[in-house]
Amino acid sequence: MNYAMAGKVALVTGAGSGIGRATALAFAKSEARVVVSDVNETGGAETVALIEAGGGTALFQRCDVSKADDVKALVARTVEAYGRLDYAHNNAGVNSMTRSEWDDEVWAWAIGINLTGVMLCMREQIPAMLAGGGGAIVNTSSINGLTGNPSQPAYVASKHGVIGLTRMAALKHARDNIRVNAVCPGVIETAMTAAVAARPEIKAIMENMTPMGRMGRPEEIANAVVWLCSDQASFVTGHPMVIDGGAVAG
Repeated sequence: MNYAMAGKVALVTGAGSGIGRATALAFAKSEARVVVSDVNETGGAETVALIEAGGGTALFQRCDVSKADDVKALVARTVEAYGRLDYAHNNAGVNSMTRSEWDDEVWAWAIGINLTGVMLCMREQIPAMLAGGGGAIVNTSSINGLTGNPSQPAYVASKHGVIGLTRMAALKHARDNIRVNAVCPGVIETAMTAAVAARPEIKAIMENMTPMGRMGRPEEIANAVVWLCSDQASFVTGHPMVIDGGAVAG
């Protein structure tokens, strides 16, 4: 669906693949100008090329969201290039399922990207939005931000933290014309989950984790993100939207 975002500017982190790429494309389809950000320069360039091939406008800025200077440069480049910032999808994240999260280094890595990265992004994005009269932010959490998972302490802690940060910012800026929400995806078919679901038997388990009997598609998350940023969601803020094929309901 086209939400008529012509003249607006959207920033998406982790946009080199998966949910981030799908969201960047969805913003472009709604005629927003898009800033594509990722640590993966090749993937980011591919996303920009896809947007431009569809007649949209985009640029790429490399950013490690766990580094304050990178995030500051990202938002500054956005405003320099397009004059404003209206929407942000703070999507960059890592899943350390295949690593020992009780290790100090792994814990710091996951928390640094998944949680501190969201804080650093909002810290720079909100002043830019205030300068332009308002905006909307969507942070990527997870169903593991609402429930537990005994095998992923750092991931679960980080995604719970994202929901807390989202609610805090939503309350703080509720009267500033800035809305802040989160999406909580279930199991989605991305390059990240493909590494875990490489074996058919593991993929079957992941598909059966949801009552719908399948993994979600990146576009299904992207559609929710763009809706949350649009005027159609003008009375929605502080909300962690679950998009999981019914997994949490079960």
